[in-house]
Amino acid sequence: QVQLVESGGGLVQAGDSLRLSCAASERTFGTYAMGWFRQAPGKEREFVASINWNGINTRYADSVKGRFTISRDNAKNTVYLQMNRLKPEDTAIYYCATNPGGSGFDSWGQGTQVTVSS
Repeated sequence: QVQLVESGGGLVQAGDSLRLSCAASERTFGTYAMGWFRQAPGKEREFVASINWNGINTRYADSVKGRFTISRDNAKNTVYLQMNRLKPEDTAIYYCATNPGGSGFDSWGQGTQVTVSS
């Protein structure tokens, strides 16, 4: 399975920005669709954004549209999540995941904590 390591989380104030990174261990990263998910304490994991293998097709949850941007650099085996105008309700652990066959996410990173103060 693909090894994924998220980074870039931290404690910020409402209205600030963060960029999360997800580094993959395998050269085949460039063939995978990728996604970002998040989970807040006491809540279920929810979808945030996804991107197809070449970065042309992206999708976003309604709660982050217009504020978050997913992108990838296949030469670096890395996917990014640019988060702008952060809100306290964005506070969660953020996970990246692979979708190698285009039908489901099957490999997950350990997560990175994002905390947004009001």
